Amino acid sequence: MMPQIDPRAWYRTQRKAIGTITPSGNIVVERMTTAILADFPVVSGHFSRIEVVGSTDAYKDDYDWDGMMRAAELLSHADPDVICWNGSKGGSIGLDADRRLCERITAATGKPATTSSLAILEAFAATGVRRFGLVTPYASGYASRIPPHFHAQGYACVAQAHAGLSDNLSYCTVADADIAAMVRAVAAERPDAIILYCTNFPGAHLVAEMEMETGVRICDSVSACVWKSLRLIGELTSPGERWGSLFTGKRFG
Repeated sequence: MMPQIDPRAWYRTQRKAIGTITPSGNIVVERMTTAILADFPVVSGHFSRIEVVGSTDAYKDDYDWDGMMRAAELLSHADPDVICWNGSKGGSIGLDADRRLCERITAATGKPATTSSLAILEAFAATGVRRFGLVTPYASGYASRIPPHFHAQGYACVAQAHAGLSDNLSYCTVADADIAAMVRAVAAERPDAIILYCTNFPGAHLVAEMEMETGVRICDSVSACVWKSLRLIGELTSPGERWGSLFTGKRFG
């Protein structure tokens, strides 16, 4: 149940802030971050964007570093407690790029930083995951770039399901029933966890329900990034039951 918040007191109770960088063609990150933070009423969410639109990427094999650092700089003007990149590109270009990004953001702003992909790695390490399933809205060609980068970190992809889309705005249109069907197909291979991988993929609200149905841990890209940001600022104090085992600490197996 959504916590009851007195709107007259709500603003003054928010004493911590998460600054989030999101792709410009993304509409899921802000919606889901805001929904999750409703369960953590002392934390507010603030957003900045970098250009990622359509089906082409001018920076196919790297980040737009100038754009990314400008977005981080603008967020720093609001003095957030943490800055996160809630985008999943690190899975296709290499997760060391995300580590460099965090280092550069912290060096430039003085703020701790994280990304959705690094948050998933931390969740895997904390829960003993070695074998994972991959569910994305992507076309298979792009999706095929992701497992090798997780393999390099010691994690084996044992099952995959993809919606076959290539325009980043279209990723948010995948229906709940289609996401659930992909999760069920991948869960049949009994991985230790399933990643819903893409931060414009609207799956966070399905995690708790699908974990209960399949008995498999599920890490959603958007909610994992919020989870890690809350950990970094010491505000993971609500059980967050609506958002799955990552927030509640429930164990599987």
